[in-house]
Amino acid sequence: MVKTGLKGAKITLFLTILIGIISGCNLPSKERADLILYHGDIYTMNPKQPEARALVIIGHRIKAVTKSDKEAFRWKGEKTRLIDLKGAFVTPGIIDAHVHFNRAGALINDANLMTVSDEAGLRQEISRVVSLLDKGEWITEGLWGAYEQWALGEAGIERKKEKKPAWRPNRWMIDDLTPDNPCFLCRYDYKEWLANTAALKAAGLEKGDVPGLELDKAGRPTGIVFRPSPAFDRIMKARKPKSAKRLLDENRAALKALREAGIVEIHDIATPDQIERFIELQERGELTCRVWLRPDLSLAAKLKEEGFKMGLHPKTKQRDYWLRYGALKGYVDGIMGTHGALFFEPYNDDPSNYGHWRHHSSDDPELKVGNMEKMYRLIKIGLEAGFVPNIHAIGDRGVAELLSLFERLQAEGVDLKGFRIIHAQVVRPQDFPRFKKLGLFAEVNPYHISDDMRWMEERIGAERCRGAYAFRSLLENGAILCFGSDWPGTSAAYYHMHPKYLIYAAVTRKTLKGTPPEGWFPEQRLTVEECLKAYTINAAEACFEGDFRGSIEAGKLADITVFDRNLLKIPPEDILKAEVLMTIIDGQIIMSKIGDTNIF
Repeated sequence: MVKTGLKGAKITLFLTILIGIISGCNLPSKERADLILYHGDIYTMNPKQPEARALVIIGHRIKAVTKSDKEAFRWKGEKTRLIDLKGAFVTPGIIDAHVHFNRAGALINDANLMTVSDEAGLRQEISRVVSLLDKGEWITEGLWGAYEQWALGEAGIERKKEKKPAWRPNRWMIDDLTPDNPCFLCRYDYKEWLANTAALKAAGLEKGDVPGLELDKAGRPTGIVFRPSPAFDRIMKARKPKSAKRLLDENRAALKALREAGIVEIHDIATPDQIERFIELQERGELTCRVWLRPDLSLAAKLKEEGFKMGLHPKTKQRDYWLRYGALKGYVDGIMGTHGALFFEPYNDDPSNYGHWRHHSSDDPELKVGNMEKMYRLIKIGLEAGFVPNIHAIGDRGVAELLSLFERLQAEGVDLKGFRIIHAQVVRPQDFPRFKKLGLFAEVNPYHISDDMRWMEERIGAERCRGAYAFRSLLENGAILCFGSDWPGTSAAYYHMHPKYLIYAAVTRKTLKGTPPEGWFPEQRLTVEECLKAYTINAAEACFEGDFRGSIEAGKLADITVFDRNLLKIPPEDILKAEVLMTIIDGQIIMSKIGDTNIF
């Protein structure tokens, strides 16, 4: 009976395809599909046709979105590629609205010690990195101890108050692994660094007679170097910079991770040297992700003078939907992890500290002062140059001050379309309603919930935490949400980039270990539908491109992400089990676990 059923199903499928071919015979050759995805569970983000079964792609655009496979097969030609999705869940391409791309590649190909707190873990990671590098190349990064006080995935409300003595490495733990690769690795707070013997020799510090070195009982350097100190300066001067090839390899590793996570575009906090690498990768045909560049706000005048504006390629100055300038990023305050976010009341665990204003990089000394008047001037210059501002604000005062500034601009007649508050991490109750009148995008980072809750209440108290990552309140008060991972995170926290982590965090408000059981301030939870909207059409509209991408509709760019299960129908806890099966950008399959392997 089973064999007969399978045979009958194959015959039915064959006949269906045949009928589709015959019915499509009258189509002109230019209307033949390059790619047809069928037998899918498609969530379009188009309210007029929210669900579909198949879609047709010609060139780099979607030609048709159909309710049946038969309808889609009308476009089949001799060269059409047919892909049976076997019921897989299809969404518009996932857009990550906040990454630090160059840092991500470094933590993939260089040393990542964030979860390391013993010798075995240190040796394992250093061995991995040595295998990737040529002789003579320095091993850097590190960030050991980031998760030593609070374990990865742990909720701070459960943390035991007694603290273990901090683990400290020494050079002898890794010297046998690194005779040809000097190492200079930082602790997560950058106050202590680990140099192996090769690094000490490169800097002439093996005798231990320079201030800033920790010595053992025999007077030998242990490898621990304190910062600031003369010893630290000596090693930094001796450290060999990364080669252009190595930096490109880090970029390639980051691009691989992005396409495997189904991400079709990133909004990158761009640095000038990274922009040059993006250009090179694009020219080599290796740029497998769209990039919306966000240079520092203080560069507005320079970009205007050079003839750049939002949407233009950083080299050709032509319209380009793969690599182009986007908004300009500014900063009101610092971050929570270093007690730098700006608050009206002091930190609970640092009563003399209210956070601080964030300074801007600029050649104009007057613009280096981090207050709102200087921010106002910088934004006005940016607007004159053709760039909207996306501004970082984390603490409740940082957010409130930025809202006031945007209200001032609106009162002057400035159109706030595309303006973003990046993070909007802690908001006072009286400030939520202010979002609606302004029509702002809140560029939020849901995975921060799963990671940061381990220390948030200790830092600012439970009452202020009610306004932390308050996505439901933001949404109900008119903010337009778009999701960003902040990948790879801060020196004290690793932020996952795969969309399953962000969606899980926003929907459950739990750690990766499922705590607390009811969720952290569960009244702020989002639905999966709201998460997908923030990840697709909202993110496209945040860069003024929602009219031709961000949803699965005929005529729009064919950017598609395919998951192995329907995120809308599974229990929230199972979201973490989801995997990406296929990533399509511009109609090209750049990653696939369905059928043949991708070329990258």
